[in-house]
Amino acid sequence: MKRFKNILLVCNFDAKQHMAEDRAVSLAKQNEAQLTVFTVVNERSADARMAFTLMPPQELHSLVIDDYREKVDALAADIGRQGVDVRSQVVTGTPFLEVIRQVLRDKHDLVILASEGKGGVHDRLFGTTSMHLMRKCPCPVWVVKRAQTRPYTRILAAVDPSVYDSKRGAINPLILQLASGMARKEAGELHIIHVWHLFGERYVRSSGMTAEAVQEAKALEKIQHKQRFDTLLGRADVTDLKPHLHLIEGDPDDCIPELVVEKGIDLLVMGTVCRTGIAGFLIGNTAEEVLNQVDCSVLTLKPEGFVTPVPLE
Repeated sequence: MKRFKNILLVCNFDAKQHMAEDRAVSLAKQNEAQLTVFTVVNERSADARMAFTLMPPQELHSLVIDDYREKVDALAADIGRQGVDVRSQVVTGTPFLEVIRQVLRDKHDLVILASEGKGGVHDRLFGTTSMHLMRKCPCPVWVVKRAQTRPYTRILAAVDPSVYDSKRGAINPLILQLASGMARKEAGELHIIHVWHLFGERYVRSSGMTAEAVQEAKALEKIQHKQRFDTLLGRADVTDLKPHLHLIEGDPDDCIPELVVEKGIDLLVMGTVCRTGIAGFLIGNTAEEVLNQVDCSVLTLKPEGFVTPVPLE
């Protein structure tokens, strides 16, 4: 985990965020990194408060900014007393846009923030800001589950050693590097999952191929995926961790959340592959479905060469 040298801690003082703060401070200490405590005053929230006051809009807006700046400066001062090179900043605008612009301006290599929800059956873990960042932020985004109280005892790396997508394949070594680094730091278990399926199986079955032929095709497909999985693991420095390997047939958006629950995973490390569509830049369908279902902290990474659709200004 010594990769990160310029960390951005995004604060939302309306939510419990001490776990995210602890993660950011711990990483900054370990890596001797610079840490920026950053918050965004949402203009729309200030507008909403105007409905309940006779105070002039400009004056109210200034009071809100001063309140946030006082909180950010106090947090930064406390972190500085712990020996961290820290600074603070308050800006106004739409949160996810301003976070990405800050990343572009100061070339941050990691964004850390607390989840908007607590997770669980009745509360989705990731809200609008975190989902936008996981879609569009050019650097890794670590969303820390704010209800989590224990260390990361089980870390899951989701990899896809695909021969069909070079970008998706190129991100696997980084996923393993970060997941294994965290497992060592936390003295936790490392789990690695690769989900595979026979491409076009439904159409193959409807084409008249016998059940025996389909099973033979699936057996061959599994061998090929296992070979690629083994090759990837052979190049990774994880043998000391004795990782738990999961080569599973099925759909990733089903199998990954199921394994998270089954194994009690605390942190999921995965890539997000973006594409351009009618609605603009969207997170890959698989990643979107996984993130909508998991109930743990998540560290998401982008493929090398990813360019954010958010302009600097």
